[in-house]
Amino acid sequence: MFQSGSFFLYKKLLIGDGDTKGEKEQLPTRLSVFNKQAGQDIVKDPKFILGGATRTDICQGDLGDCWLLAAIASLTLNEKTLARVVPLDQNFGPDYAGIFHFQFWQHNEWLDVVIDDRLPTFKGRLVFLHSAELNEFWSALLEKAYAKLNGSYESLKGGSTIEAMEDFTGGIGEMYDVKAAPDNFYEILEKALKRCSMVGCSIDTSSAAESEARTPFGLVKGHAYSVTGIEEVSYRGRQVKLIRIRNPWGQVEWNGPWSDNSAEWRSISPSEQRRLSQAARDDGEFWMKFEDFKVHFDKVEICNLTPGALEDSTAHKWEVTIHQGSWVRGATAGGCRNFLETFWTNPQIKLHLTEKDDGQDDCTFIAALMQKGRRKLKKLGAEMLTIGYSIYESPGRDGHLGKDFFRYHPSKARSKTYINLREVSHRFKLPPGDYILIPTTFEPHQEADFCLRIFSEKKAITEDLDENVAIDLPEPLHPTPGPQETEEEKQFRALFEQISGKDMEISAEELEYVLNAVLKKTKNIKFKNLSLISCRNIISLMDTSGNGKLEFSEFKVFWEKMKKWISIFLQFDFDKSGSMSSYELRGALKAAGYQLNNYLLQLIVLRYSDEQFQIDFDDFLNCLIRLENASRVFQALSVKNKEFINLNIGELKSPEPKLDERKKHLSFIKIQKVSMFHLPPGADGAAYMPYLQCRVSHA
Repeated sequence: MFQSGSFFLYKKLLIGDGDTKGEKEQLPTRLSVFNKQAGQDIVKDPKFILGGATRTDICQGDLGDCWLLAAIASLTLNEKTLARVVPLDQNFGPDYAGIFHFQFWQHNEWLDVVIDDRLPTFKGRLVFLHSAELNEFWSALLEKAYAKLNGSYESLKGGSTIEAMEDFTGGIGEMYDVKAAPDNFYEILEKALKRCSMVGCSIDTSSAAESEARTPFGLVKGHAYSVTGIEEVSYRGRQVKLIRIRNPWGQVEWNGPWSDNSAEWRSISPSEQRRLSQAARDDGEFWMKFEDFKVHFDKVEICNLTPGALEDSTAHKWEVTIHQGSWVRGATAGGCRNFLETFWTNPQIKLHLTEKDDGQDDCTFIAALMQKGRRKLKKLGAEMLTIGYSIYESPGRDGHLGKDFFRYHPSKARSKTYINLREVSHRFKLPPGDYILIPTTFEPHQEADFCLRIFSEKKAITEDLDENVAIDLPEPLHPTPGPQETEEEKQFRALFEQISGKDMEISAEELEYVLNAVLKKTKNIKFKNLSLISCRNIISLMDTSGNGKLEFSEFKVFWEKMKKWISIFLQFDFDKSGSMSSYELRGALKAAGYQLNNYLLQLIVLRYSDEQFQIDFDDFLNCLIRLENASRVFQALSVKNKEFINLNIGELKSPEPKLDERKKHLSFIKIQKVSMFHLPPGADGAAYMPYLQCRVSHA
C-alpha cells in the first residue's frame, strides 16, 4: 500500500476574490467554488486540456494518492486509452454547462461519472492534484471524478497503482518482485511499454516509520512511481540499458548515474538526448541505468490492456469468463485452507481446460480475484481484506465439494500469496482436465462481494458449482391403520385423547405442549423448547382440512418427518451442544433433500443463525417446514413446467384457505419475471388485472 503526503482539510478556506480579507473560519468540508464565472478568481482563462494531456500535467497535492497519480501519468502515454477515460469533447467553451464526465471500468462494466466544477482550493490554489500549467484542469477534475466513484477524496488515501490502472483500462494486472524477476525482465518491460501497457514501480518499506523516507539517492520509499520509457543508448562504445521513471510529486528525483545533471549525459549527443526527451528540469522525471533500477526498486506492477500483451509477437485471442459472488458470514465466508472446518463452504467454481496451448502440453490461463467496493467503505472504517485462491483437481463428480475432500487432497495450484490488495492475479499452466477454484478471504467470517475473471488462451468452460437448485421431496407418508399402530403411536394417541378430547384435534398451543413433553423425555436431545411459532408452522404444513388444527392422523405423518429431521440435526451437531454451526447448514439441508444455491443459502443463514453463527433446533425445524411448504406449493402449481409456475392475480388473491395458508410460505420462491403490457387509452385497468401474469422459479 502506498501513501504519500498527508491528507488534511483546511480550517481556513478561501471564499473571496483572493484577498486575505476574504479568509474566515469554515467547516472543514466546505469547498471553494470553481466554475465558469468563479473560475476567473483562480485563473483568467481556464482550459480543460492545454497543449495535450501529458505526464507533466500530474503534480501531487496534499492528498496521499500517489498510487493514483502514477497510474494517470501512465494513462497519458496511450492516447486512445486516455480518450476513453477522459472524453476530449468537453471544455470551457461557449456551450459549457458547468459539468464534466469521465469513464471508469468497474467489475466488468464501464461507468460514466458526472461531476460539477467545484474543486478544493486554498488561497486561490488547488489543494490536491494539479497541472504544472495553472490554468489547466483536466487532471484535477479526473481526480475528483475518481474520488466520487470511490465515495470521497479521503478514500483515495493509500492504494496500489495497479488498482487505478485496471479502472482506467479494464485490463489485467500482474506484479513482479524485481529482485526475483526473470532474466528477460528488461524485454518484458520494453514489450509492455511498446504495447501501451501501464507500468508502475515502488520501493518496499520495512516499517511504517520508513514510509516516504528518502534514500541517499533521492528516491522515496513506500511511494508509487510510474515507468514512462525504456531505451538503449550508446555510451563510450557500448550499449547501456536505461529506464525512465516519474515521481508524481513533480519533483524529488534520482541523483545517481544518468540523473538529470549527471556527467554521463555529456557523452551523449544533443540529438540523442532529444530523442530520449532528456532535459535537466526538476519535474519529477528522470533516467537511470536499468541495473541500478533493479538494485533500488522492489516491485513492478504491469496492467496489460490484453492478457497476452507480454507474450511473443504473435497475436493471441483470449477467452474471458466472469463470475460475480459474495462471501457472507455464517454461510460462504469460510476463510483459507488453514480453517478446514469452514474452508469448504466458500464459493466453488469449476474450470474445464480442454484444449492445449499451440505446441504445448499444458493450458495457460490467468485467474484474477477482485474484492468489490471496499474503498467506498473506507469512510466506515473498512479496509481491504486479505484475499487469495486455491485450485484443486476435480474429483469428477458434480456438486459442492465437502470438507473431507479438502482434508485429504492437496491443492494443484494457488495464488502466490494472500494479500490485502483489491485484486490478486497469477498466470498458470496446467494439464488439460477439470479443476475447482476456491476464492477466499484469509480469515473466516469476513464479508465482501467479489469478481473472479478467468482468461484462457484456448476456450475454457467455467461453471459455478453452487448455482443449481434441486429439491428431492419424498412422497407424502400415509397414516398407519389403527390395528397396526406401534407402541409409540399408541402412547401418542392416549396423550392426544387426554389433551384434545373426542374430536382428536389439537391447536398450536396444545401441539407445543405435546412436542415439548415428548422431546424432554428423549435422552440424547439437548434442545430448547420448541416455540409456538414453530407449532403454527407445523399445522400450516400438515393441515389438509384447512381448519387450523392438527388431527391425529396428520400428527402421525408429521412425527415421522420429525424423527428424520432430529436425526439429521444430531448428525451435524458435532459438539452435541444443542445447536449446529451455520456453515454446516448446506450439508444438513442436502441430507433433508434440499440442494440450494449460494444466494438462497445466504438468505436462510441470515434469517436463522445467531451472532455466533449457530442454529438451534427450533430454527432448523422452522427452516425445513417453510422450505417443504414452499416446495410442495411449487410442485402442485408447476404442472407443465417443472422450473416455472404462472400465477394470475386471481390465484395470488385466492380466498381459499389452503392457498392462503400456503402462499404465506412462498418467501423462498423468487419472482423472476413479471410480464407487463400497455393498456389501451381510457381502458379500465381493473378489467385487465386478472391477465397480469408473473413467472416464478426456485432460483
